[in-house]
Amino acid sequence: MTDAAWAKVRLHVVTGKGGTGKSTVAAALALALASHGKHVLLCEVEGRQGIARMFDVDPLPYAERRIAAGLDPGDGRRAGVVHALHIDPEAALLEYLAMYYKLGRAGRALDRFGVIEFATTIAPGVRDVLLTGKVFEAVQRNSRNKGAIEYDAVVLDAPPTGRISQFLNVSGELAGLAKVGPIKSQSDTMMTLFRSPRTAVHLVTVLEEMPVQETADGIAELRANGLPVGAVVVNQVRPRDIAADDLLAARSGGLDKEAVREDLEAAGVTATKTLVDGLAAEARDHAERRALEDAQRALVAELDAPSYELPLLAGGIDLGGLYDLAARLREQGMA
Repeated sequence: MTDAAWAKVRLHVVTGKGGTGKSTVAAALALALASHGKHVLLCEVEGRQGIARMFDVDPLPYAERRIAAGLDPGDGRRAGVVHALHIDPEAALLEYLAMYYKLGRAGRALDRFGVIEFATTIAPGVRDVLLTGKVFEAVQRNSRNKGAIEYDAVVLDAPPTGRISQFLNVSGELAGLAKVGPIKSQSDTMMTLFRSPRTAVHLVTVLEEMPVQETADGIAELRANGLPVGAVVVNQVRPRDIAADDLLAARSGGLDKEAVREDLEAAGVTATKTLVDGLAAEARDHAERRALEDAQRALVAELDAPSYELPLLAGGIDLGGLYDLAARLREQGMA
């Protein structure tokens, strides 16, 4: 069952320190949300075509494309659908000019002259405003975008934690650019959505000191800017199938090597001294890693945000792995 905290959320923004797997978590969340007949849009804004690689599809154009069925709801009802959108700032500006200023051919002419590239490069904040503006339009569709799909949820694979507050704070980014007029009005409307209960900014971390600290800093910055903190998703968690006493023995060098040797022999493995010593060293490394993870998990618990955990998948991430992670998110109540 979905946690009550997410029942009203339409825009799920997923951020995290580089290397924590935020794009993977965003994709898994989209699959989890797209159940019970729901339609979900998965957006990316960093130009890496990560969605196409994860779902093994052709590179995405600036257009919404169906890429996968949602996670099987398991109750006899049909799964929903995940669409994807690769948002390009130049194309977003052309669309904006066509929708709000009726500059269809004129807008394309500006593009040929390089005016759009100039605007998105030189004007502070314009690039991020265009990217977030397209996300806003996908969440809050209006009559200007005739025939467009109305989504039950939008998942944004957002920039890293260090940039997320600036990225979403479009009114602040435009403060020195447009103080009045339609652009200022639209940015204020966007901020109404981004600061409302219809938006949640989820932070992805792994159980290491720097990512956890960056997550804590990111939460503080989001709250200082009035942006809604969602969940903390702890990714790439190692198995916890070794008893605490055995971990302590491994860390202290007190592992019973004779018992290890006997177990290996019972399994039909020739237990040389080199093998047993090597396994003991690996056990010590694992135990030390587990102790570090437990310390960081305690810090995550103090962040005043709901948390969910996803396992480290030994086989790496493919489409099957994404569905596995999606099922785990739904089991824990995030979708």
